[in-house]
Amino acid sequence: MKMLSIVMAVYNEKDSLLKVLEKIKKVDIGFEKEIIIVDGCSTDGTREILEKLKEQNVHIILEEKRNGKGYALRLGFAKARGDIILVQDADLEIDPFDYPFLLKPITEGKNDVVFGSRFLKGRGKTGFVNYLGNRFVTMIANILFKTHLTDIETCYKVFKANLIKKTQFSCNGFDFDAELTSQFLKRRIDIKEVPISYNPRNKKEGKKLHWTVAIPSILTIIKCRFR
Repeated sequence: MKMLSIVMAVYNEKDSLLKVLEKIKKVDIGFEKEIIIVDGCSTDGTREILEKLKEQNVHIILEEKRNGKGYALRLGFAKARGDIILVQDADLEIDPFDYPFLLKPITEGKNDVVFGSRFLKGRGKTGFVNYLGNRFVTMIANILFKTHLTDIETCYKVFKANLIKKTQFSCNGFDFDAELTSQFLKRRIDIKEVPISYNPRNKKEGKKLHWTVAIPSILTIIKCRFR
């Protein structure tokens, strides 16, 4: 039986973490699920919640210092035992009930990598500035790698585990999304996009991503393309 490794990088998500985990456990994907959570030194009570989760077959990694989303995901990938790896945010912006749609191209043998795009059907609820920044980063990747993606900054990235074992990374922050995508594209791995539901939160609700992440992301894409 196949196993799906769900890797989550967590920082100060005490209000949404348990709700996300409940959704993950409820969604039926037809095979086993492994949940790996890497906490980047949360200070809001998230760590206390994670300590209790250790008894519920959830793999917990507690960092001694905050190293960034990319670093946390890399730790999670290294611990993953599944045939397929899926990146999941700990907020409620994206919905685990989209898992079957994300996994289908891989389980049917059509693709090795699937991204859940927030923009295949338009901008949706995404704020204009963040949308513009994302589109610009994605456009740079499309030009340099001659592809037609719509959302390389999406959280929902799903791929066969063996692909990640052959890939070296250097980005530790939010620019890791750009590096991961660029590494796949440079190896001419076809990325299938499927539409996902998306309900963005604002800064008061815990939004951490800022449009300025576009700058290091673009530099990362250029470096990966010409390195």
